[in-house]
Amino acid sequence: MIKFFRKIRQNLLMENKTSKYFKYAIGEIVLVVIGILIALQINNWNDYQKNQKYQKEIILLIDQNLKSDSIAISKSLNKSKIAINYTNRLLKEVTSKNYADSLNFWMGKIIRFERFKSQSSAFEVLKSKGIDIIEDNELLLALISYYDQILFNVYQSLNDVEQSFQDDWMPVLRKEMIDYKWDKFCKPINSKEFLEKSSTITLFKLYNDNREGGVFNLESALSKISEIRQLNKKYIND
Repeated sequence: MIKFFRKIRQNLLMENKTSKYFKYAIGEIVLVVIGILIALQINNWNDYQKNQKYQKEIILLIDQNLKSDSIAISKSLNKSKIAINYTNRLLKEVTSKNYADSLNFWMGKIIRFERFKSQSSAFEVLKSKGIDIIEDNELLLALISYYDQILFNVYQSLNDVEQSFQDDWMPVLRKEMIDYKWDKFCKPINSKEFLEKSSTITLFKLYNDNREGGVFNLESALSKISEIRQLNKKYIND
């Protein structure tokens, strides 16, 4: 009987030890899991901080690129508007049969073209890394609109003017002009004869139409740049 009770006591002790070991093992597992979760949380936080830092840096670079674009576009826009103004004035003078020498200087500002190359290196880097780094959807959509659509329209408009210069005006310059200096003056062999030609007037009008389309696209680009740079401020100034 004594042996029986001893055996029961030993079994109880064994069960208590097993229970303690089981609880200890569960506790260890819980601690490991908690440790893993904390490590993942820290890792995610570090990744988030790195992304935030990179986002701020790339937005700053894009903003610098856009500032350069704004300066260059403004110059092209100003020259285009000057050319349009001189074209309108020239057509009025020709209608009045006025062929003064001042028209030669006006034509120097008209018979030319503007070139523009966007500073888009930062946006290209962003695309290679993944544009989803930009958290602000409004900013992201504005960037895509500018670089993928608006710039295309700007290039197309400026190329149309340049192509017209090469195809339409170059033959005229070679045939009809006694002297020509880029952006300075354009002197016909015979001003009256040259300006009274219907083909000349048509050419001026068509060239002006191309420029007016370019002005619209250049102004749209400046407007979009202003919008983007305003959105950039909250990241750059943080």
